[in-house]
Amino acid sequence: MEIERGRRSRRRNRVLIASVAGAAVLGGVLVLLPWDGGDASPPAPGPAALARGAVTTGVPAALPDLAVLIGDRERHLRAQPLDGASWAVLGAAYVEQGRRTADVANWAKAEKALRTSLKVGAERNPQALEGLAALAVARRDFPAAKKWGESAVKAAPKRWTAHAVLIDAYTGLGDDKGVGRALEKLKKLRPDAPATGARAAAVYRDRGWREDAQARISDAAAAAEAPAERAAYLEQAGRLAFERGEREEALRFFEEALRTDPDQRAAQAGQGRALAALGRTTDALSAYQAALAKRPEPEYALELGELYESLGLGQAARVQYDLLRKRVRDAEAAGADERLVLGRFEADHGDPARAVRLLREEWGRQPGIAVADALGWALHRTGEHEEALEFAAIATEGDKGGGVRSALYVFHRGVIERELERYGPARRHLREALMINPYFSPLRVPEAKRALAALGEPSVEDPPG
Repeated sequence: MEIERGRRSRRRNRVLIASVAGAAVLGGVLVLLPWDGGDASPPAPGPAALARGAVTTGVPAALPDLAVLIGDRERHLRAQPLDGASWAVLGAAYVEQGRRTADVANWAKAEKALRTSLKVGAERNPQALEGLAALAVARRDFPAAKKWGESAVKAAPKRWTAHAVLIDAYTGLGDDKGVGRALEKLKKLRPDAPATGARAAAVYRDRGWREDAQARISDAAAAAEAPAERAAYLEQAGRLAFERGEREEALRFFEEALRTDPDQRAAQAGQGRALAALGRTTDALSAYQAALAKRPEPEYALELGELYESLGLGQAARVQYDLLRKRVRDAEAAGADERLVLGRFEADHGDPARAVRLLREEWGRQPGIAVADALGWALHRTGEHEEALEFAAIATEGDKGGGVRSALYVFHRGVIERELERYGPARRHLREALMINPYFSPLRVPEAKRALAALGEPSVEDPPG
């Protein structure tokens, strides 16, 4: 145990030291023109070049640089409207800007630019195909992401970034074998790239390989050079730490991500999550509000609403839930699929029967593990406990695909089992949820503790768990 703690400490130090030491280093993803300036250093690439290098190599780009790149390509295309490659770059930049800001107005602009690239560009246009796959991932349209991503790979089998997008597509479809194939191809084509390590960390997390996930994301954050990329990996490391219940460590990662890139709003929402777990409620509310002001994600509104609700502030919670509904409507109007977050919201705070309808549709179209958990919980909320347990088992059992160590998923299963009077498994899963992460939800943690107290200690008559 002491050895493992030492390893964790060294990994954390490596990430944080590298984050500070690398702050002034420019990204190494650009292909620059030969420098002919004698012994003088070549000029640093400008914001447009930095953003172009990022969006064409599948890594996060800085928002100010993205704005410059978009303006630059829009001006260029007004003069050269048949430049298919520039249309693809513009489309990819719109996708990245929309992803980072949650501005759904970007989706229509991205789709138009990418389809224009297919129309006027080269016959084999993997960059535009990959851009359409990334757009579909951003819209949570995983069947479309699979179609476009596989087309990109067919057009350019050694294009490693297309395999990276396919990992997201297959994950959303619950295709664990597809995820494994895409990850192995990615590691073969680009074994040392920080982006490969970050993708591997996400896959390992979903399979429950928590230590491997931590090691890979630590290495990715330490190796990343561009600030926006490094901050994204620090945020991912913070999420992994929080899922393990390590709230102080998670907060350190989130704060370092924000120092590295102040526009890293996912880290700001994570900061709110960690601060709430630490009992610093006022600071947590401020962090969530700041994140939502710049990136109004429905997920953040749900988290903030539940935090307000846990504090007995029902009116403030309802304001956030209204914001969630509005953001979902806007996103759906822009072609996004928000049935998962809306179903989760309706199950706990709205109409559980509607949640079941939404999530059954979602499961039929893209049966990912998160959908299995949400549908199982919605079925429980409508009293269909036997079927609910079937989906809860999919979400929590590795041989059924649910290898992720999620305190929320295990909590859901424990509550469903208690309702079915399966007290041994219920007690075991409720305890496990609190062991995985004692701070997983400001609303559900107290509920888990109350349920465990009501169950009491196991009796000799309890069946084995």
